[in-house]
Amino acid sequence: MTTAPRPALPETAASGRGPAPRPEGAAEPGRGKRVLNRRGYEALSGYLFVAPAVVLFAVMGLYTVGYGFLLSFATWNGFAPHWTWVGVQNYKDLLWQNPAYAPRLHHAAIHTLYVMIAVPLLTVLVSFPLAVLLNSAKRMQGLLRSVYFIPYVTSGIAVFFAWQYILQPDGAINTVLSSLGMGSLAQPQGWLGNPNTALGTMIVVTVWGSVPVAMLLYLTGLQGIDRSVLEAAQLDGAGWWRTNVSVVWPLVKPITSIVVLLNLRDSLQGFQTFLVMTNGGPGDHTNVLGLEAYRLAFLKDLAPTLGLASALGWILFAAALVIALINLRVMRSKT
Repeated sequence: MTTAPRPALPETAASGRGPAPRPEGAAEPGRGKRVLNRRGYEALSGYLFVAPAVVLFAVMGLYTVGYGFLLSFATWNGFAPHWTWVGVQNYKDLLWQNPAYAPRLHHAAIHTLYVMIAVPLLTVLVSFPLAVLLNSAKRMQGLLRSVYFIPYVTSGIAVFFAWQYILQPDGAINTVLSSLGMGSLAQPQGWLGNPNTALGTMIVVTVWGSVPVAMLLYLTGLQGIDRSVLEAAQLDGAGWWRTNVSVVWPLVKPITSIVVLLNLRDSLQGFQTFLVMTNGGPGDHTNVLGLEAYRLAFLKDLAPTLGLASALGWILFAAALVIALINLRVMRSKT
């Protein structure tokens, strides 16, 4: 009597040694799905964390920018329920057409141009040598760095009022000049009250406030220079002056571009210093474009000039964008 052969059992089941090992490189069943689920959870968590910032930016940033852009094509005093759409008339009035606004804008543009040229140039001329001297200091470098950075961290309003007191007719500068026998250089009207010295004085105050950041940027760049480069220059016979002019200065040119761009932006759009210290005076001799935009927006009683202020703001934005593109092109051409 013959019996039917039993079906062959898998080797792993017959031997009782558990499941057969997977071939090398084979993926574990279900592992890919778990990895995708984990990545999706991490991505969702990241989106939830950044969502408040994105929403805040969308509401306070994009909405405000879009609202201001539309307002630049309308007239509105901030209280009327509706705008009056005028198209590009606001831009025409500011640039050439309206005799009440165009001449003031032209004078403010000239003053702003003076500031944009003088402030970056003086900031570089002061901050780079100061950073070189500070980098060569052997002792108390941290203390000196903190002292030089004080103008930037001090409350701006307090500093501006302190400068006002110093520059008054009976202020510290006139007193020092008189005590040194140079009373002919003193300004009886005050340095901010004389139309011939007001803008120059404001430029000096602006430079005083912008030097700390520029100096720290230069100091960071100087500390990143390879010492072997400086030692090689010294071995070739280059002195202190020659080393800094021919070796160090070319190496920190990218930092110079950053310093110039930051100061150009602040000179073009900033107005807080001028608002607090002179309010554009005397006789609009220190009026700049940023201050003019502020005046159009908030100091024209109930006149419908918010549209003009928005148009001027977009003109300043376009000018800042052009300056940034030119600076980027110059930096690329040097690399």
